Amino acid sequence: NSIANAVTLVVFCRRPVPGIGKRRLARELGETATLMISELLLATTLEDAATWPGGRIIAPAEPGDEDWARSLPLAFDEVVQQPNGNLGDRLASIDQALRRRGHTRLLYIGSDAPVLGPADYQAARASLTTHDVVLGPALDGGVTCLGSRQPWPSLTNLPWSSELLHDALQSVCQQSGMTVHNLEPRYDIDVPADLGRLCADLVTDSRPARRALYQALRSLGYCN
Repeated sequence: NSIANAVTLVVFCRRPVPGIGKRRLARELGETATLMISELLLATTLEDAATWPGGRIIAPAEPGDEDWARSLPLAFDEVVQQPNGNLGDRLASIDQALRRRGHTRLLYIGSDAPVLGPADYQAARASLTTHDVVLGPALDGGVTCLGSRQPWPSLTNLPWSSELLHDALQSVCQQSGMTVHNLEPRYDIDVPADLGRLCADLVTDSRPARRALYQALRSLGYCN
């Protein structure tokens, strides 16, 4: 069974709409520019998923966004609606459902870490052959990606959306007897200060969606 051997990529995302998501960016950029950045960030995630050498699943956050997910320019193998609950609950529920369908190694990403590159994804896939869990530490203490070749321990009570998440996630996995491999730390896009840093990191990035994001950041004055 090919899905039992390959690593399946699962994209957790929110449909970019005005007034929803990226509130810390919106306070400085305004709604129009924030929506543009959100759409471009999602495009970089689709760009990564397009080159993924395994199954691809997209999990939109809001009820009713399945049709939107199916209309995206990249065809996913499945669209799976995120259930209710905190991020840990939602991830665990989808993970259990996918494992029941035969997926054994699963890597979860969001749509706001455009500095992730081919080497990061290759390292994540490789580490799931040697370790039970792979974590992509974020410089703010969160994670940019997380994957496992076993069912997750209980994730409900972890400090989601906080600077304590990575360490808590690593700890609960290790306490459950799982081996954990950490990738090189990266960062995701949460606050306006992240955009200037991103501009510098995208200067030489030739991937088309990254070029479009870079040009947008230049137009907004973040590339000085």
